[in-house]
Parts: sequence; structure tokens; C-alpha cells
Amino acid sequence: MALDVYVGSLTRYYAGEWENVSERTARERGTQFRIGRRVASDEPDLDIQEILQAILTWRVELNQSLGDRIASPLDWSEDLDAPYYTGRPGWDGFGSLVLWAAYAEHPAVRRPASLPEEWDNDPALVRSNVAGFRSRYSHLVRNVELWLPNPFDFTFEGEDVDGRRVVVGSTATLRRQLEELNAATWKADAEIVAAWGRDALADNAPLEQNARYAFAVLLDLAERSVELKLPMKLDH
Repeated sequence: MALDVYVGSLTRYYAGEWENVSERTARERGTQFRIGRRVASDEPDLDIQEILQAILTWRVELNQSLGDRIASPLDWSEDLDAPYYTGRPGWDGFGSLVLWAAYAEHPAVRRPASLPEEWDNDPALVRSNVAGFRSRYSHLVRNVELWLPNPFDFTFEGEDVDGRRVVVGSTATLRRQLEELNAATWKADAEIVAAWGRDALADNAPLEQNARYAFAVLLDLAERSVELKLPMKLDH
């Protein structure tokens, strides 16, 4: 299953008014390709205003539940015409980046050469998620699925707009943690990182190569999320 990352209004996301990487490529080639998103499948068409109102209500409830844990209320554009961006780190790339971060803070544990099949049970990643451990890369290694463009240091579990339980983080913190991961390991400049993002994922590639590709994809999208004040979400 493919893994895409979406940056844009949640109204556009849940309305299905966006293209992932495969859809955009197919359109540019003049062929048809459409995945079965919830709101674009067999379910009745949802009214955009109903979707917008559901998201605004969800955001109000989220602000109320967080209370004084956040310095200022969560807020971002929910304009359907707001720009959106997508990238495809793939599960191999994303998993490799998560493990790269986990091993960076547990250097005594031997890092695998390639991504294990069940990487979510990796010993270094398990250590990074032990209760009480203060991970330097918490917004990457803590199974986050939704990042909001507001600055807060903690991650939390709650319901998303669909009522699913998800872990939520901050793109402002994710961007900082990605930059710190680069400074602690690769020390790559912007030109090198951009080159990593132009190299497509390869089957059975080394863990570090896949991690570099996913790093370039996620850093670019996190920067867009922060600069444009738009949420960032995994799509799979």
C-alpha cells in the first residue's frame, strides 16, 4: 500500500478535491487513475459546507480539550481554494526515516542495513517510545498521523475528523526535529537534501538511502505546512 503525505486544508482533503502522486502523474499522461477515497467512493456525495462545519466544530472541541497546554488557539486556513501539496515517501522511505531517527538517539543499538519487515517492532524504536523517555524526535517516532501548523512540543492521541483515534503532532516541531536529525547525522546542506528528493525510492535499497529520500520529502512538506499555516496528514 502506498503512503502519501498531504498538506492543505482538511476540507479539501475530506472532500477528495486533491490528487496524490499517482493520480497527478496519470492525469499528466492523459490516463485515468483514481483511488477509492471515503468521500469519493460508494458513499453519497458530501456537501462541502457540511464537511467544513464538521472540521470547524472538531477544531473548537480540540482547542477546548487542550486548554492551556497550548500557548495560542489552534487555527489554520480551511479555504477549499487554499493551495495543497503532496509527496510520496512510501512506507519503505517513511519507515526507514523513523528508524534512522530512533537509532540516532540509541547509538549503542546496532542499526540494520535495510528496513526490517516489521519495523514498527524495531528495538531502537521501541526504546524511543518507552513511557517516560524524552525522544528528541518525538513528532517523527511516535506514530503521528496528523500534524497541525501550530507550535507545541508534545504529541497527543485523540479523534480525527472521522472519529478515528490518531496521534497528533506539530509541523513546527517536526520541522525543527528533522533539522536537528540532519545536524546530528548527515549534516547535509539544502542543495544535497534537494538532490535526495529527486532520487526515487528503489526496491531493497539500503535503509539510509530510503531515509534520505523520505527526509527530503517530509522536510519540504513540513516547511510548506508551517509557512502557509496548513495541516499535514498521512494518507494510506
